Amino acid sequence: MTKFPMTVVGAQSLREELNRLKTVERPKVIEAISEARAHGDLKENAEYHAAKEQQGFLEGRISEIEHKLSHAQIIDITKVVQNGRVVFGATVSLLNVSTDDEVKYKIVGDDEADLKLGKISVNSPIARAIIAKNVGDIALVKTPGGDIEYEINDVQYIP
Repeated sequence: MTKFPMTVVGAQSLREELNRLKTVERPKVIEAISEARAHGDLKENAEYHAAKEQQGFLEGRISEIEHKLSHAQIIDITKVVQNGRVVFGATVSLLNVSTDDEVKYKIVGDDEADLKLGKISVNSPIARAIIAKNVGDIALVKTPGGDIEYEINDVQYIP
């Protein structure tokens, strides 16, 4: 059984989405289906078919979220030993050794990743290269454009 690593915030976000889908979206779709049925012939009723398709997507997403939550390994970064080591959930400042550009990333689960917000997946090349390294270490990241060396400047354990 595969476990999905997830931050506390990510798990809470999925729970909120699941609750919204079950309590708000599902009743709307059921109402749309019953309204479309009232229009008569279901064979040529586009509203009915659209509502049924929407219901299929909705139920699929509900099932997916329930599966992820039931197999989640929720990691609370505030309970991790804070010793400067890069771990899941940590926020890491990196310095590109070649260009002196500094970037800051939070290592999160696949569902939480959003580069615009500075959140990278634990399965991304950068995260895989820096996990288990310490402040001051150099990490080699293999990219399609060539290898990039990053120095780990800072590791923070903020939720």
